[in-house]
Amino acid sequence: MTHSKRPRSGGVSRRAFTAGLASLPLLTAARGLMAADGAPIRIGFISPRSGPLAAFGEADPFILDLVRKAVADGVSIGGETREIEILDRDTQSDPARAAQLASDLINGEGVQIILASCTPETINPVADACEAAGVPCVSTVMPWQAFYFGRGAKPGEPSPFKYSYHFGFGVDEFAQAYISQWNALDTNKKVGVLYPNDADGNAVRAMLAPQLQAAGFEVFDPGAFESFTSDYTTQIRYFRENGVEIINSFALPPDFATFWRQSAQQGLSRQVKIVQVAKTGLFQSDIEAMGSLGPKLASAVYWHRDMPYSSPTTGHSAEALAAAYEAETGRQWMLQLGASLALFDVALVALDQSGAPMERDAIATAISQLNVETVNGKVDFTSGPVPNVAHGPILGSQWQPVEGSGFPLSQVLTENATDPNVPVAGTLMPYNG
Repeated sequence: MTHSKRPRSGGVSRRAFTAGLASLPLLTAARGLMAADGAPIRIGFISPRSGPLAAFGEADPFILDLVRKAVADGVSIGGETREIEILDRDTQSDPARAAQLASDLINGEGVQIILASCTPETINPVADACEAAGVPCVSTVMPWQAFYFGRGAKPGEPSPFKYSYHFGFGVDEFAQAYISQWNALDTNKKVGVLYPNDADGNAVRAMLAPQLQAAGFEVFDPGAFESFTSDYTTQIRYFRENGVEIINSFALPPDFATFWRQSAQQGLSRQVKIVQVAKTGLFQSDIEAMGSLGPKLASAVYWHRDMPYSSPTTGHSAEALAAAYEAETGRQWMLQLGASLALFDVALVALDQSGAPMERDAIATAISQLNVETVNGKVDFTSGPVPNVAHGPILGSQWQPVEGSGFPLSQVLTENATDPNVPVAGTLMPYNG
């Protein structure tokens, strides 16, 4: 865990960064003194970088290095050049640890704002800790319903939250993407769902399944299961006997891997035409770990290198960000790059617009009024769908071989119902055949 302010290697060169400053109103090239009080603005960043959710945090060191370089000479906030200090922490995929890390950053480090990324296991305990302490929190990468209703908000009632905000996709976006994607192939429209007993699973069971049914799909749900289950024979038999040709999973990566390997052993995989997975289907490391079962798994992505958006923090376009990651790490780009950078895009604009970047209430008010373009597209907290939430796209994709990519499989966009600005690059292929 690091919280240095001025790393000296990696990321964008100082020359390239300085050259782009003229087009970046958020940042300043001034080399003069920081704000008179001398106190840095402290931003906490919490994500899972080890444990079963580690794939979500794999690109975070690269993003943190990039952002630290971008703010190394200070940021123009309220007409003053302010020093920014970023303190990052790894939850180890443990919700209790996530809550403790947030508390430590609040009480021990005096952060002005906390950013949290990836799944209810990280976001909800961090958001709850921030809400209780009166510290602004911005999060992304989980269905917003699991963030909002999963933490006690009630439909039609005023928001119980003042300090915690979330941007990104929701169940409606999943429904649009899945329906658009699945209608591309001829199937019997029988969908077997593997939804766990957690905030994500319960939200999609209650809200996604009815939308799929309304669109003409027949949903077969064997019931909620506990994470880290080792035997999925009951679910597999149920899906096989009901002749499902579409599988939809929101299980943790280790759980889906176990389920799908057992499905191959027990014959389910041979009858399925579409395997649409969330969480597991997001990252190439998880797909590669599936071996011969990985190609043609479908997913839904919340960021892609083909998006036509750029970061106000670093100046990178989506394509440039992906290319920089591949050049520096030698690894294939991943969709978490855009989501993590967008958190800093939001935070730095909110700090600037707050008028008082050391005052937590002022920052929270600024977030609630924010409407900003990020590398992930527009983040608009002024238009709902509920208070404290700005919704964003989810795009259908599939892991396919792409000639000239330099990698065995690539995440090919196959539909764009929730953001027509993003180009579709391929068509959905049946899992078998």
